[in-house]
Amino acid sequence: MCSSRADYNPDQYLWEREFTLAGRQYKRQDLEASMLTNARGHILRCSHYTPSPFPEETPLPCVIYCHGNSGCRADANEAAVILLPSNITVFTLDFSGSGISDGDYVSLGWHEKEDLKIVVSYLRSKKQISRIGLWGRSMGAVTSLLYGAEDPSIAGMVLDSAFSNLFDLMMELVDVYKIRLPKFTVKMAVQYMRRVIQKKAKFDIMDLNCLKVASTTFIPALFGHASEDKFIQSHHSDLIFSSYAGDKNVIKFNGDHNSSRPQFYYDSVSIFFYNVLRPPQFSSACSSKLEKYYDLGDLKVGAGMDESLLYEIITGLQSASSNVASSSSAPPSILMTKPVDELLSEVAPLTRMDSILSGDINSSEPSNLQDKPNVQSDECCSYTSSNRESWGRCSSLGGSDEESSADCTTAENMHQVTLKVPATPLKSMQQNSPDPSKEEKIKRAPTASKKPKREKFEKLEALSKRLRLCILKRVNRRHRSS
Repeated sequence: MCSSRADYNPDQYLWEREFTLAGRQYKRQDLEASMLTNARGHILRCSHYTPSPFPEETPLPCVIYCHGNSGCRADANEAAVILLPSNITVFTLDFSGSGISDGDYVSLGWHEKEDLKIVVSYLRSKKQISRIGLWGRSMGAVTSLLYGAEDPSIAGMVLDSAFSNLFDLMMELVDVYKIRLPKFTVKMAVQYMRRVIQKKAKFDIMDLNCLKVASTTFIPALFGHASEDKFIQSHHSDLIFSSYAGDKNVIKFNGDHNSSRPQFYYDSVSIFFYNVLRPPQFSSACSSKLEKYYDLGDLKVGAGMDESLLYEIITGLQSASSNVASSSSAPPSILMTKPVDELLSEVAPLTRMDSILSGDINSSEPSNLQDKPNVQSDECCSYTSSNRESWGRCSSLGGSDEESSADCTTAENMHQVTLKVPATPLKSMQQNSPDPSKEEKIKRAPTASKKPKREKFEKLEALSKRLRLCILKRVNRRHRSS
């Protein structure tokens, strides 16, 4: 079947050949021309996103992203953002007849499953790749399901907006687009199209039936579908899901066939692939830099050090945070009889970012903190959902420049709002909650006057985090040695 084709420049619409994501280095490796050729002699253009450098003697799993009709490998940009930080590599290709690969026609999954077979065989030949997963959208979801029925070694599949039966889909589209023709006339037209497609594209549209293979496929699968999808309606995924034989789950979300997927859906996809692919966990360059940053040298709690120095530092921290929250409050006193490790748990507990609005300092619900040192590493290597979604939308094809710029601007504004929210010491805020009259004055004050306070909050937060993490590590080491 002929479709509108995505013509693009890989260096413009794909991730850079060398790029940084969540504090780590990655690379895009484009396969050389003629390296992957299907049985019909068509060259497939492919890219593989991997860590740079690739970890020695540690094979990593790989997810093959299968694009939809009129799509290309640029659609995998979001998949790379989501999966690479979990040590899962991402392989993407232009199916035959799509993008800049050879071929003139797409087959909505029939010939594409043979292209996918070529890619899987290539990855199987690489010792650096362990388990393989599939992530398909629309035509790519059908392709993944058809291939998965033939290869049970696939670790897991994400099937977004798959159709159950091509003939039924074509009949539905007649009603959706309100083509006023009698049913028998439509069926005659479909039969004519069937003969033309058999002659030109070399496949029978009646063979594209996912329900036939779903009952014999046992690969773990996560189904996704937009509830307002009018092109491939959500009941198609429901039919496949009900007859699917393997472990399965389904997620419905707002949007249409081509809309950006919500963040909770991407989170579910990330967790699903993490569970089925089981990527190895090793310390990243980001975490090693953090440990070096938080290291205070030879400071050891309980090993002959002057603990009065710690009491003095902690007192200063609490006094400073109290002065920032309310200039009229007196610095709290600290009992010298308390152990240092017990005292540290009282120093500047931080509230959750989503519980404090910009400039609002009367939050009353304390947050549950984890005193594990790797919390800082996770925060450093994380990224906001607004960034994650905007990267994929702004680099994907199929939208106008105005839509892309609008999405990027919206995501950027969301990110700026997130950065403006301060993580404020909760204890000092609870002790010094302002009265209503003072609160009104604060709200009427210009935004420029709030900047110095926010800067102080951020500096105090960084200092307290640094001191807290370092000393807690020392305390844990002391407990283990004893």
